[in-house]
Amino acid sequence: MDYNTDRTQLLLPEYGRNIQQLVEHCKTLQTKEERNEMALAIIEFMGQRNPHLRDEENYKHKLWDHLFILADHNLDVDSPYPVLSADDLITKPRKMDYPSLDNAYKFYGKSILQLIEKAIALEEGDEKEALTHVIANNMKKSYNVYNKEHVQDDVIFRHLKELSNDKLDLTTLESLERSKIYYAANRNNNNRNPNSNNRNPNQNNNNNNRRNNFQNHKNKRK
Repeated sequence: MDYNTDRTQLLLPEYGRNIQQLVEHCKTLQTKEERNEMALAIIEFMGQRNPHLRDEENYKHKLWDHLFILADHNLDVDSPYPVLSADDLITKPRKMDYPSLDNAYKFYGKSILQLIEKAIALEEGDEKEALTHVIANNMKKSYNVYNKEHVQDDVIFRHLKELSNDKLDLTTLESLERSKIYYAANRNNNNRNPNSNNRNPNQNNNNNNRRNNFQNHKNKRK
């Protein structure tokens, strides 16, 4: 009886014993043409056995890498991709630099800093003013979420001025409620409110009519 403990170790168990044996057989073929032909057939079979790999980017490249791993990096075939060596699996990837914010207001995040840079680059005008107000509003939200407390608008204006190196200044505003964005939002809400108010009297009249009809019907039955 052939026990699994007596067989060669599966280098990639997810592909199973059959594919492992096909790779071993491919290594024994005499000519490179035969090995190339069988390697392509094995790659196709590996893709069928693991269809989820097709959803990944460069899945063909991964299949070829897996083929060389199954062959213990000892397979002489023509690969359309750089041949994966054993050292490539041992080498640690380059450590990625963690983005750091060189200021005391890290809770505003990098996106706010990028918006500030964009606002500074704009020419003076309505667009720059509107973007500056948007930045201030988002800074206030970020501050409240991070610090779990309400912040006064003058604090936000001071932080904005500091982060922009005095190039974005809203300290002349009494509060963010005085900004154009606030008034524009209120105008939109007011434009919607008259329609809703007009509907309310009609709805009340309909309710009163139903109530009167029901009462008249009740009196007739008496």
